[in-house]
Amino acid sequence: MKKRIALKILLVLIALFVLWSILVHPSNDRDWNADQAILPTADIMGDTVAIRNIRNFSYASTTSYTPAYYDKTFDVSKLVRAYYIVEPFSGYAGAAHTFLSFEFEDTNGKADFVAISVEIRKEKGESFSAGKGLLKQYEIMYVIADERDVVKLRSNYRKDQVFVYPVKADIENIRAVFLDMVTRANTLAEKPEFYNTLTNTCTTNIVSHVNKISPKRVSFDLSILFPENSDKLAYDLGLIDTELSFEEARKTYLINERAEQFANDPDFSLKIRGR
Repeated sequence: MKKRIALKILLVLIALFVLWSILVHPSNDRDWNADQAILPTADIMGDTVAIRNIRNFSYASTTSYTPAYYDKTFDVSKLVRAYYIVEPFSGYAGAAHTFLSFEFEDTNGKADFVAISVEIRKEKGESFSAGKGLLKQYEIMYVIADERDVVKLRSNYRKDQVFVYPVKADIENIRAVFLDMVTRANTLAEKPEFYNTLTNTCTTNIVSHVNKISPKRVSFDLSILFPENSDKLAYDLGLIDTELSFEEARKTYLINERAEQFANDPDFSLKIRGR
């Protein structure tokens, strides 16, 4: 009798979950948190990518900031390098945020950077919960941002460790990944999706972009779901451009001290890389 009751309860819960999944739909029309209220979009014309709403907030703290955006046009033929950035979350074993940044050489031969960060799109008053992330509680967005925003926010204000690793890959593949990420940002602006803690996260999306360009380049690994050590996976796959041991690479590409030292330097992105 108890087993039958338990089975009935389980079936009811499954039915409610299925019904919930059918009835709940993602939306771009909510009362968004100010730092995620505006979606980036881009016009892609061959090698020319004109991005609108590149985020470049100035922060006084993690919750106090001055919103700012700019538009910029990039020549994909001038894209020379990509970086894999890992921010382990303090106090949460296995948890981390990961994103990519792209380095361009401008017409004057000077380096220029733009980062693309896949994040939950929080409504006002919301905070992240892994459990809620399984229940269609957050939309997902691609934040396209200046490194003085998305890197410095994490290193200088959240005080998390931030590792900025140069990616080892064919430059044509890097350019293809950049275009694919910008295209997906455009898609999400038209057709929103829910974040999912297991299947639609910062790291799973990066893996998806990489494998779309280079099939089966990154196979499944638990560090994709728990990305604190995803840099070790990338290192083992030969995707980090270094001859250093992994331990030395982590020390070398930890940028926090330089980020604090050069916080207000106009060449912030170069200086955190020791250039």
